[in-house]
Amino acid sequence: MMADVIAVVLLLAVVAYACAGGTDYGAGFWDLTAGGAERGKRPRRLIDHAMAPVWEVNNVWLVFVLVIMWTGFPVLFQTVFSAMWLPLALAAVGMVLRGAGFALRKPARRLAGRRLYGAVFAVSSLLTPFFLGAAAGGIASGRVAPGTPAADDAWSNPTSVLFGLLAVAATALLGAVFLAADARRFDAPELDGYFRKRAFGALAAVAVLAVITLFVTHGDAPHVWRGLTHGAGLAFVIVAVVATLATGGLLLRASGSWSRVAAVTVVGSAVIAWGMAQRPYLIPTSLTVAEGAGAGSTLRWLGVVTLVAVLLVFPAVAFLYWLDTHGELESLADADLRRRGTGDHGW
Repeated sequence: MMADVIAVVLLLAVVAYACAGGTDYGAGFWDLTAGGAERGKRPRRLIDHAMAPVWEVNNVWLVFVLVIMWTGFPVLFQTVFSAMWLPLALAAVGMVLRGAGFALRKPARRLAGRRLYGAVFAVSSLLTPFFLGAAAGGIASGRVAPGTPAADDAWSNPTSVLFGLLAVAATALLGAVFLAADARRFDAPELDGYFRKRAFGALAAVAVLAVITLFVTHGDAPHVWRGLTHGAGLAFVIVAVVATLATGGLLLRASGSWSRVAAVTVVGSAVIAWGMAQRPYLIPTSLTVAEGAGAGSTLRWLGVVTLVAVLLVFPAVAFLYWLDTHGELESLADADLRRRGTGDHGW
């Protein structure tokens, strides 16, 4: 029973990181595609101001995922990190380089330095979610199992590639939706339209990739496919579809808080659908929740720690998000976010 509870906590932690951290990865994706120095100046300024207060805090959810995996399900932790050490190592390197690039590009005095750090930040924001998604695809397709040696097939198979592309598209969607709302908050309505157009494109990519992934899992990950088309997994797939339609409708108008809620629901429901589809397995079809769980005393203490986190950490993080979304942490007065003359029409 306790193992099932901790498994749900692990899934919810993955959802939180996919949505909160994914928003930041998506901002990096749009930084990468913003264009040259002049054309991309205003979008990148908005990205800097929107990310600065919260980008480090969002890694809290990743820490939760790793701690719960390591202590609650040590067999899962060992299996995943042994069989897919390469994509996970590349993702970890990407996280480090991404943070360094974002932190160093703004204070860099030379243009060449700012470009270098900006490129590191942007490229890492693309590669990191892809490799994390590829690792998730290796788990979903059951290509890793206790004792499986490291092999390219574990994370370079059709399901892994599609999971990786879905991760990139989903983060791009979240980043664009949140940046569009931030543009309204910072009184830059032109950038609201700019990012809403990109959110539409990302939403379409998510929908197309999701359909393709569903068909591919039929033959490549049959247990997950059955879970996604029956029971609780199907229920969350339906929620994701409804949220996708709602997000599209909300993007037709000026951005607001509901567009963010709808986009988060799309990604969160999709991740939960994957988790529900795998039941009762941590790794289909070789490792169940009961088989992969740690000692009973460890799980009980982990439950206590989780409860403490719910009471202390979650309200603090929620308050930080509230301060950020209500403009209480940093004011934006950069004149280049406002339309001034014909030179600002490049984006």
